[in-house]
Amino acid sequence: MPSRSSDPFGEVLAAAIERICAAVVATSTSNPVVIIDGRSGAGKTSLTERLIRAWPLRTPVQLVALDSVYPGWDGLERGAETVRQSVLIPHARGELGIWRRWDWERGEEAEAHAVDPALGLVVEGCGALTATPARLGDVTVWVDGPSDSRRRRALARDGDGFRPYWDMWAEQEEAHIAQHRPQELADVVVRTP
Repeated sequence: MPSRSSDPFGEVLAAAIERICAAVVATSTSNPVVIIDGRSGAGKTSLTERLIRAWPLRTPVQLVALDSVYPGWDGLERGAETVRQSVLIPHARGELGIWRRWDWERGEEAEAHAVDPALGLVVEGCGALTATPARLGDVTVWVDGPSDSRRRRALARDGDGFRPYWDMWAEQEEAHIAQHRPQELADVVVRTP
């Protein structure tokens, strides 16, 4: 009788990391771009943390998490567009990219961060994968899972700070998915339990 895993979520992420790392190596470049998109609570951040730790190249990798860029709870599309224009396009041109952290408590932009075009880059967050980033990315990833599991994970992570905005955020995710169909642009699709 087969044994049941005590961590099916972890096993799915581990298998995805193997596929993503193999795809990164296959790019044969020292500064590949990985774009990770998906629904809230699906496991994007957990997957990204594991990818950064397992980065298969000798050159370092940089991370831009859209959670640090979204200009508030209604800013999914604006945050994603900012990263496209200020980070992904300059990186593809071999130019320095600059993004500003959003200070969620003060409701305004904070310090600026530079993105070195000579280094690998991971961009993670809902809204990250649209047609332009798909062309600029070397490896594209979509992460999704059942609504109940996603909600439970997201609220366990962000608690009462996210709870009042869950529906507003979910509507923005739905609009992004309907307009851009990111799951169809992904090289790697990850389905978490």
